[in-house]
Amino acid sequence: MLRSTLALALLASAVPASAQEAPQTAAPAAEAAPAYPDLPLEQAAMRAHVMFLADDTMQGREAGTEEYDIAANYVAARFYANGLRPAGDNGGFLQRVPLMNYKPAEHGSFVFTRRGAEPVTLSFGEDFVPAGDPTSETTTVDAPLVFVGWGIHAPSEGRDDYRGVDVRGKIVVFLNGVPEELHSEIRASLGSANAKADMAGRLGAVGAIAINNPGPRSLPFAAQAANWQRSRTTWVNPDGSGHVDTPQTPVLGTLSREGAAKLFQGARMPWEQVQAAAADSNARLRAMNLPGRLAVTLKTERELFESANVAGLLPGSDPAVADEVVVLTAHLDHVGVGRPVEGDSIYNGAMDNAVGIASLIEEASRFQKSGERPRRSILFLAVTAEEKGLVGADYFAENPSLPGKTLVANVNLDMPILTYRFEDVIAFGADRSTLGPIVRRAAQNIGVGFSPDPMPEQSLFVRSDHYRFVQQGIPSVFLWPGHAGPGAEGTNHFFQHHYHRPSDQLDQAPVIDWEAGVRFIEVNYQIAREIADADARPVWNAGDFFGTLYEGPMAR
Repeated sequence: MLRSTLALALLASAVPASAQEAPQTAAPAAEAAPAYPDLPLEQAAMRAHVMFLADDTMQGREAGTEEYDIAANYVAARFYANGLRPAGDNGGFLQRVPLMNYKPAEHGSFVFTRRGAEPVTLSFGEDFVPAGDPTSETTTVDAPLVFVGWGIHAPSEGRDDYRGVDVRGKIVVFLNGVPEELHSEIRASLGSANAKADMAGRLGAVGAIAINNPGPRSLPFAAQAANWQRSRTTWVNPDGSGHVDTPQTPVLGTLSREGAAKLFQGARMPWEQVQAAAADSNARLRAMNLPGRLAVTLKTERELFESANVAGLLPGSDPAVADEVVVLTAHLDHVGVGRPVEGDSIYNGAMDNAVGIASLIEEASRFQKSGERPRRSILFLAVTAEEKGLVGADYFAENPSLPGKTLVANVNLDMPILTYRFEDVIAFGADRSTLGPIVRRAAQNIGVGFSPDPMPEQSLFVRSDHYRFVQQGIPSVFLWPGHAGPGAEGTNHFFQHHYHRPSDQLDQAPVIDWEAGVRFIEVNYQIAREIADADARPVWNAGDFFGTLYEGPMAR
């Protein structure tokens, strides 16, 4: 249950109020920065939010904990103070998000049968490792098998591994990984077992199995076997089942190469040839029916818990477009308490993502202080369970707490690295929609450049909360300070020394540059303002892969 008491509300409201007063300068320690530096009010306000959210008492703000709920009440109080209207459940700022952790409860059973041969029982840990199924505590599938190469169905990109086979009523078997010739963002969006199972389900398959194909982007099978009970998280449907995109097509597990060889006995293309070809990730492997069927039984352990998104609405002023909503997101959760590093086990998440939340709150403040409501409505949304797989954003994108309104764009703020005076900005996904020119103009207005993605191999466009809006067809961007000047060094230092470590805290070194934080808020404010006041809603560029895949509004 979400915890909301008068004491928590008073605590949440008290901190930012004092932050707006002229801060007092504490006497600095001999070798330490002052605890309360003398900052201009906007910088002090931003720092105050991070002081609260990244304090040790928040215990790392893991979704589902009491400390996360305190943080959610804090953000709700700030939204209210900045003139936003509650846009959550039951007239409040909080949107309840029902969550589920799930993992395999036992080894499961994989039995392969080929006509004229004795059934072959595959061995756990040697031939296969099972997957958990969030939709049911018991999963049974008994069906013919069909091999579909890499399992990629993307005709617009010149790849269709399903060509020539009918997978309806069958279990699809595919190699893990994805062809390197595809764009990195497309690889990331199509390459997971869940994404491949979703595609197989759209084509009628009743189950999906990955074959471990060791490479730079995949774990060795032994490592997967050692971690076979790793827990995953999803949100919960009204019927109590865990949400997946295609529930009729569960991911059943992963095969080792030795396990795969057993399923290929008597196949038109022997396993040895498939294995040799798979050394080239761009290989074109012909789909084929395998000469047998597989009976799979799985048991899944499921644990229900709850967290909340925090939603505050700034209503639009133009009746013609006020029902169109620009969504600004930042994730509120972090990873909680974990393995101690140098005696510290609290993963505070100051940069990831207390700074993003602080930016979101202060952006709302800018709209309030402007005295001019935007034409379209703007939703300020702090989401939960990002660290568990973008789950809170996914829940909102599929269950928006805004009946009768249309979500038209998303701008996401996740872990802006603000230890340097940035000279440019990056917006992952900007070149895919009409949001790109808007971001460029905002950057120009504050006197910085706009740069292309300097880390395309990281596929960041599909790795943060905005991607859940992309999957609903909504043009979206993910904004970051850029790599020009000191940017690359500052970004690399953070990833090497602080990312997902206890040292990501308020007093990390180098220190957070609050002036850069205020400039980052300004560029976000200008982006949101232009989207909300434009005559036309954003659309995907003509023929864009993601806009086409998810059937979003497209430029002609």
